[in-house]
Order: sequence, then structure tokens, then C-alpha cells
Amino acid sequence: MDKNRCAWCGNDPLYIEYHDTEWGVPVYDDAKLFEFLILETFQAGLSWITVLKKRENFRTAFDNFDYKKIANYNKNKYEELLLNAGIIRNKLKIKATISNATAFINIQKEFGSFSKYIWSFTNGKPIKNKASNLNEVPATTELSDCISKDLKKRGFKFVGSTVIYAHMQATGMVNDHVTTCFRYHEV
Repeated sequence: MDKNRCAWCGNDPLYIEYHDTEWGVPVYDDAKLFEFLILETFQAGLSWITVLKKRENFRTAFDNFDYKKIANYNKNKYEELLLNAGIIRNKLKIKATISNATAFINIQKEFGSFSKYIWSFTNGKPIKNKASNLNEVPATTELSDCISKDLKKRGFKFVGSTVIYAHMQATGMVNDHVTTCFRYHEV
């Protein structure tokens, strides 16, 4: 018997796997939070499946999403990334990833971890929404506006409210599985 899922994952096996195992699961690990931040940054203006299909290429190109290494990327590494056909070769997004790694480290220094910082916006607990269909799921909220504004103030790039809300969904800060989805009560 087929499980009821959120309609956005369609029939693509990669999308289904991501939906069933990762999307909406609360993430408190800084390394994983940074990975999702990179991926959401590159997703801006594109479909998530495009990024998901290139995820392993991103992992290889960006040193397993090691923000300490990425913060130290030089011009040669930047130009190498621009030539890497396995990733999305957007100059501004690549530069943003490098500068965001530095901003990420600065937040860790200030708050003890990025996780403490980002989860402070929800008092450390996921927000459980109750959408019955995809049309009820917002692209942004007042909270994503607030987080976006704060991240930008701290030097982050490509962290508009839509990107941040997608990040909140991916990392389980909000549970936006529709109420008929089998994952809604699991996460």
C-alpha cells in the first residue's frame, strides 16, 4: 500500500527518499545545518530537485561542507569551483558560500554554536503547522523575515526570507508536512 506523502515530492525516487528520511526532521548539528544552508543558497531561483541531484557533487566540491575549510578558500579554489560542471556555477552564490562560512563561524563564537543561535528563534522547538494541502504552506513567514534580516545583519548573503523558510522546513524548525502525509506525526 502506498503511503500518503506531501505532493511536492512526486514520483522521483531521490525526492521521495529525501522527503521520507530528511525533510522536516529537526537538525541540531552545526555541520548539517551549514550543509543545508549551502544547498538552500544554491537552490535560490531553482528547483530543489536540481540541487538534490547535485548534492554529492557539492559535498565533494565543498570539502564535505566543512565550513572551516570553506572560510579559508582562496581565489584559486573559487576559480576551480567556477569550472566544476557538477555543481551550480553561479559566481555570486559561490562567493556567498565562502563568506557565509566566515559569518557562520562568527555566530558560533558568539553563541557557542550555530544551532543555539538559529533554534533560539523557535525557543529550541519545532513549530508544528497544520496545512491540509500544499496551497496552505507559506513561502515565507514573519519569523523567516526576522531570521533573514538578522543573518543579513551578520554578513550572510543569499539568505532572503524564502531561502530561510525553506531552510527552516528542511531542518525541522517548522513541520510543514501536510496533515495527511505519513511523516506529519513522525517528525
